[in-house]
Order: sequence, then C-alpha cells, then structure tokens
Amino acid sequence: MPSRSKLTAEQIQDALAGLPGWTLADGKLHREYAFPDFTHAFGFMAAAATRIEAMNHHPEWFNVYSKVIVDLHTHDVDGITAFDVDLADRLEGIAAKLLA
Repeated sequence: MPSRSKLTAEQIQDALAGLPGWTLADGKLHREYAFPDFTHAFGFMAAAATRIEAMNHHPEWFNVYSKVIVDLHTHDVDGITAFDVDLADRLEGIAAKLLA
C-alpha cells in the first residue's frame, strides 16, 4: 500500500512527470478528462468507483456531460501523498480504455 506521508514539492513534480495531463492546482493533483460523450464519462466514473472504494481513497470529482474533473488530495495530511499518485495512475489506466 502506498504511503500516506505528505510528498515534497520535488516528489510531486517527479510524480507529475509520469502522469501526462495531470497538473498541480490549489495544492491538489488535478486532471480534466474530455470523453466523447456522457456515456463514456459516466462509464469512467462507474468503472473507477469500485477501485476507489477498494482503496478507500475518494477523489473530489465533478461531471458535466462529457467532462470529468478530478482533484486528488489526502485530507488526513492536508497534502499530496503517494496514495494520490497511485490513484491518479489507476484513473489513467481506466480512462485510456475509454479514450482509445
């Protein structure tokens, strides 16, 4: 299981280098996905939900039609942890299947 220790600014930048499309916004890992339509966007969220629940690490996310906005942040440490990076990577894997 990934660490829930707060990452340094350098560690966050290193992590972002391996997460195309992700940025740092308001102290959170941030990504905006643009799917072809609502069905794909909702499918992404539904597919991600079971993995998210299994991790017990829930994102802040927002959906309007074909767009899903995700922010990751570990509330317990008020910062970004390896747990957030791991979840971002898992979300990328799910999204890749729906964006192909």
